Amino acid sequence: MQDIIDGFLKFQRDAFPQRSKLFKQLATSQEPTTLFIACSDSRVVPELLTQREPGDLFVIRNAGNIVPSYGPEPGGVSATVEYAVAGLGVTDIVICGHSDCGAMTAISTCKCLDHMPAVANWLRYAESAKVVNAARKHASPQARLDSLIRENIRAQLANIKTHPSVALALEEGRLTLHGWVYDIGTGSIDALDGESNRFVSLAEHPLTAATSLQREAVTA
Repeated sequence: MQDIIDGFLKFQRDAFPQRSKLFKQLATSQEPTTLFIACSDSRVVPELLTQREPGDLFVIRNAGNIVPSYGPEPGGVSATVEYAVAGLGVTDIVICGHSDCGAMTAISTCKCLDHMPAVANWLRYAESAKVVNAARKHASPQARLDSLIRENIRAQLANIKTHPSVALALEEGRLTLHGWVYDIGTGSIDALDGESNRFVSLAEHPLTAATSLQREAVTA
């Protein structure tokens, strides 16, 4: 813990003064343009991946970068999504998975989670990804995991569309959804292309988006 305290002291001494103007602006308001939904994994740092400053991203982090479908008893994720879209007016939502995900590994290997019932219950929100992925043939356990990580992105994008605030923003063409998979070992990101339903290199296809309601409205 001491290293964390030392880090704060360094921030207060060195980093804060360098951004004092920014923090003064952020002291009374925030105007993030993007809701970034990522896994709680310690190796995934949204602001580092995107090189964003404080105030740029509105962030949700949980095991497996999961977004429960909207229901009669909305939880913390639902409330945060609603606030980001209806309250802050974000224009983009990124759901970002990652390689070597512990949550997806537990599902892929059918790991017993009796000793972690809360985790087991939470991962049921990825059940559709599990079922779809299990119906496919995979060359290896690693290939099965990699495929599940991507299928989970598709599943969570489907889930988030059930949220009223998201559905309305999509209908009005003021929101775009993105599905990313970050590779920890290489630093690369694959993004879901909504037209082909395939993941492509974000570096090679920087305009890739999972959905664009403006485009969907035209083709509907």
